[in-house]
Amino acid sequence: MDRREFVRNSALAFCALPAIPAIGGIVPRRVKADTMPEWLQTLVKQADKSIESLLTYQEKDSKSPDLGGLRDGFDLLNPHSTSALIQYGASGLFSPSSKYYRSKDLLADMDLAALYLVKTQHSDGTIDLLSTNFHSTPDTGFLVKRLTMAYKLIEQSGTEGADKMLSNLKTFLIRGGDALSVGGIHTPNHRWVVSAALTKLNELWPNPKYVARAEQWLAEHIDIDRDGQYNEKSTFIYSSLTDRLLITIGKGLQKPELFDAVRKNLDMTMYYVHPNGEIVTDASGRQDKAVVGTLENYYYPYRYFAIKDGNGQYAAMCRLIEKTAGLKTTGFADYFLTDPSLWTELPAEKPVPVNYVKTFPNSGLVRIRRDRWDSTLIANNPVWFTFMKGNAVLQGVRFASSFFGKGQFQSEKVHENGKEWVLTQKLDGPYFQPYPKESIAPDGDWEKMPRNFRPQSEVQILETKVIIRETSGGMEIEVVTNGTERVPAALELIFRPGGTLKGVSKIENTKDSWLLKEATGSYELGGDTISFGPGLALHKNIALRGALPAMEAPTVYLTGFTPFKHVIRFS
Repeated sequence: MDRREFVRNSALAFCALPAIPAIGGIVPRRVKADTMPEWLQTLVKQADKSIESLLTYQEKDSKSPDLGGLRDGFDLLNPHSTSALIQYGASGLFSPSSKYYRSKDLLADMDLAALYLVKTQHSDGTIDLLSTNFHSTPDTGFLVKRLTMAYKLIEQSGTEGADKMLSNLKTFLIRGGDALSVGGIHTPNHRWVVSAALTKLNELWPNPKYVARAEQWLAEHIDIDRDGQYNEKSTFIYSSLTDRLLITIGKGLQKPELFDAVRKNLDMTMYYVHPNGEIVTDASGRQDKAVVGTLENYYYPYRYFAIKDGNGQYAAMCRLIEKTAGLKTTGFADYFLTDPSLWTELPAEKPVPVNYVKTFPNSGLVRIRRDRWDSTLIANNPVWFTFMKGNAVLQGVRFASSFFGKGQFQSEKVHENGKEWVLTQKLDGPYFQPYPKESIAPDGDWEKMPRNFRPQSEVQILETKVIIRETSGGMEIEVVTNGTERVPAALELIFRPGGTLKGVSKIENTKDSWLLKEATGSYELGGDTISFGPGLALHKNIALRGALPAMEAPTVYLTGFTPFKHVIRFS
């Protein structure tokens, strides 16, 4: 698994249960089974499955130059998979409830993994992310951050013979620290990855250069906006990662002021929750854009501040995550094992928002939620509307016309106008006259006579306005166009796969495309139903030139011509 997959999918299974009071202080060198809360013991036992799986990917041939390394799903030996064995293995060695508790065999395999990391580490201290980054300081930071936590757990586990393995791991970590002290980054969150890794190194082996480099990055200030969102707007992956990193830095470098950004993001995130416990990802600027994601990555920051601040809403968010994504939080076992303050009982819950209209202008997003259903309006996106009702999900609405091959509708902003929201687009389609005689290329090269210098004529205009309103039991969309007439157009309703459509007609020679000809249709999944209509079907051309290709999902089309004017309701 590469780092991105690891960030997204490292957790296997964990169901968090009510915790016992905090034991406080430093984790003892010898941990007794009855000092660890039941939910954490459950987590550790589930993490054992990860260890068992990872071991099957390790190279064990003593004659192989790759001895100790782990392969990913593409059969590539890589430092990230190798590091994962040490990370998960540490929880096993440390925890009495693990079947790997103080296992000499597992320790030997982890030692081989550490030696492989040292062997494949570059002379500058960096490692490679084989899918994209080479001699990568940020990817080194991702590994070092978690491996310092593993080092602490292994050291405190009391496992016989651990000193040798720890010596090899320390070699990798110290060399990595040299890279992190001077190396560069790519993205906003990389600054905090590097700083958090340096913070953890400094806790183990204090070094002024670690702190000085972290301070350099921190001097750029935290990239959080007025909405409470970080620059990348990556709600599933990097926002929660940044929350965890800032907690690490704030604790380790005694900078509690960093916690303000985390709290602000956690407050915002409460309004990004769908009724089924998924998180809104439509405005992300990273690879998690529009993915189906749950809230497991936020469990640690919500639990940390629920306990630290006595915040009942954060406690309620923890319970929601336990209910909807508890089996996905095992990848954060090291966070809980290294911080016994999190073993205590959560404070009393307070209600989280479930009935609201909330605008996030910096993200170009509007959220409307009414308990069991919600809707999201999105700017700068060809998918500009979603509607979810329990398990039934309309994951996107798009509109396009065949206007000069550029008719995919997208609005720069979502304008609020009283009790409605308006999205607009204006397109032009000119024709071009002969090139100015004095500027004609002597060799007749078309590329030397660019269009922007040609006089225009017969300019066609197409203006599209989408008006969205809340109704008594849902939402309605009105689409209106003005300008050039007889342009074929289509409105797409893209549903999540797995449900049942009714009241629609299959379009021949398509996999999962349907027409809503009249009246209303419905989509049912898991006992929940979205009703939509009325329909419109004036043609069957759903692959309009210039429109985005159809998604791999059941899609209902409403078709017509400009001037297009139609209202469709969802409930």
